[in-house]
Amino acid sequence: MHIRLINPNSTTSMTMQALESALRVKQENTQVSAVNPLDTPVSIEGGADEAMAVPGMLAEIRKGEALGVNAYVVACFDDPGLNAAREVASGPVIGICQAAVQVAMTISRRFSIITTLPRSIPLIEDLVVDYGAERHCRNVRAIDLPVLGLEEDPVQAERLLIREIEAAKKEDRAEAIILGCAGMSSLCDRLRDATGVPVIDGVTAAIKLAEALIGAGYATSKVNAYGYPRVKENSLMSRAS
Repeated sequence: MHIRLINPNSTTSMTMQALESALRVKQENTQVSAVNPLDTPVSIEGGADEAMAVPGMLAEIRKGEALGVNAYVVACFDDPGLNAAREVASGPVIGICQAAVQVAMTISRRFSIITTLPRSIPLIEDLVVDYGAERHCRNVRAIDLPVLGLEEDPVQAERLLIREIEAAKKEDRAEAIILGCAGMSSLCDRLRDATGVPVIDGVTAAIKLAEALIGAGYATSKVNAYGYPRVKENSLMSRAS
């Protein structure tokens, strides 16, 4: 099976870090490749960044379809363009937020999410509701560090994450923690060992979910909502002719 990990932003180093996390947990016979568009924001921090990132992400999925890719993982915790991606792809498309939330609800009764900037909190709270997990999610917290700051100062990022995890255990009574950014994936094991609480990385959760869906023979439904986009004439080209 071939799973393609797509980082919707244009920062290649972040793509490679997510790929390393994926390769660490994949099955021996699973091929995992990773790509990112080159004309998208360097990080996704809000709705405008998401909107600019989606066309490039869909283009990468179309390339994957031509190569026979079996499933896709969208490696951004905002799950940008997930419904659109599922219309374009024949196989499963897994968002790392949705995957992490599903794992958290399976291994714990209550969990908290820790993300980068406070502006991401409302968006993640909405995703939690969309995924039917609002009763299980105790809090969405932020370390107030930009996404690129995770690479620029990893020591500070780890310190801030440990502080928020300890606060979530005490104040939220969280039984598991979700890391709310793909750029945090390399810290998952160290944070778990430092705090003694299950720490869930959406990248690895999504890879394992994709493997399970492919192995079971499940594909994206093409009945109604996730049907392939209708082919339409380009109106600008039509007027020009």
